[in-house]
Amino acid sequence: MSSEDDTFIIVGGGQAGAWLARTLRAEGFQGRVVLISEERHWPYERPPLSKGFQDGTSAPDSFTLLTAQFAIAERIEFWPATQVSRIDRSKRTVTCSDERSLNYTKLFLVTGGRPKMLPGMQAECPARMHVLRTQDDALRLRAALKESRHLLVIGGGWIGLEAAATARLSGVSVTILEAGSRLCARTVPTIVSDYLLAMHQRNGVTVKTSAALSTLRVGESGVVAQLAGGETVAADHVLVGIGISPNTGIAAACGIEVRNGIVVDKQGRTSDPDIFAAGDVALHPSDFAGEEIRLESWANAQSQAICAARAALGKDDLHTEIPWFWSDQYATNLQCLGLPHRAAHAVARGDPQAGNGCWLFQTPCGRLAGATAINAPREMRMLRKAFAQGCMPDLVAWADNARPLTSLPMIPLSETPTEKDMQWAAV
Repeated sequence: MSSEDDTFIIVGGGQAGAWLARTLRAEGFQGRVVLISEERHWPYERPPLSKGFQDGTSAPDSFTLLTAQFAIAERIEFWPATQVSRIDRSKRTVTCSDERSLNYTKLFLVTGGRPKMLPGMQAECPARMHVLRTQDDALRLRAALKESRHLLVIGGGWIGLEAAATARLSGVSVTILEAGSRLCARTVPTIVSDYLLAMHQRNGVTVKTSAALSTLRVGESGVVAQLAGGETVAADHVLVGIGISPNTGIAAACGIEVRNGIVVDKQGRTSDPDIFAAGDVALHPSDFAGEEIRLESWANAQSQAICAARAALGKDDLHTEIPWFWSDQYATNLQCLGLPHRAAHAVARGDPQAGNGCWLFQTPCGRLAGATAINAPREMRMLRKAFAQGCMPDLVAWADNARPLTSLPMIPLSETPTEKDMQWAAV
């Protein structure tokens, strides 16, 4: 139970931080709530940064999660542009780099991640080099695109692809360099990577996979990338999008268990029962995955934060949601459910290769891996509901496009076929 004398401190001003603050008040917590953020902006959603914010269709007000008016009304203290330098668990204190110090009753670490850098890159990027994680990063990139004729994107993951699509729609020439053999290999199977490659090529993007970068020269007038084979690519600006690393430093320094993220249970509780973590930084158990996973998605940050806030107030919620994320590129909405990258077999409904349909994926041993929908929101809504209930559509019925979606029979996930029962092509 909590009282008006309790102080709950949230370290991190992103999606998870905002939803922690909102949920604590919505659940009736009457104590002090302090939200500490390294950014100068009020908490906001990150997905628009690579899409609508770049082309001007989404203003910051449209994706702000907390406003000054809301914070005043709900008695949420916001400390912007403030870095936490030390946590003393024995004294239950948080100390900031400006030497302000607070005692906490419960502490939430939602510190997110930081962009991975190329060898030799500095945290402060040169004028023509960009990363895309914060609103300030997005402002720099938007200004750069307005003056650019050619953008070089290093990294063929979701951030790079979304930024590339936005740049092309603005008339900027784009080249993507991906060190791996295919796009988005960490999250989707080959069949989806091939779809993404074809889509970007149709829209005029030059995509080079297995492109090992040898050197990157950034000057006052442009950038030049040299590949290991000697080929060079010149551009006006370069965006480096090669993933993020979880911000675990402050947690590790105070002795909380850290591996590939801050280790938490299904309620978001760390190895210290009064400290919680959520969002991109949290390594959490997943029944669907059968192991601990760390997810970098808007939906996961929100749902984990809500669960952690309720757990801190004594509720018995467990975070059991199945991974889900989406990406908008050109006129295409792509949604992924589960862990599609584990797929060995695919069953299609509709024609996803043509831009309107959905794949169901299974692992080599016949377990459900997940799904990817291409401009198929109805199918994805149905699958999210079914997966959450421990079911999936019968695969023969799923592949029959003449059968209405609402009439498809469901089977328990425990009864999915084994590898020897399946006749579908490997993906």
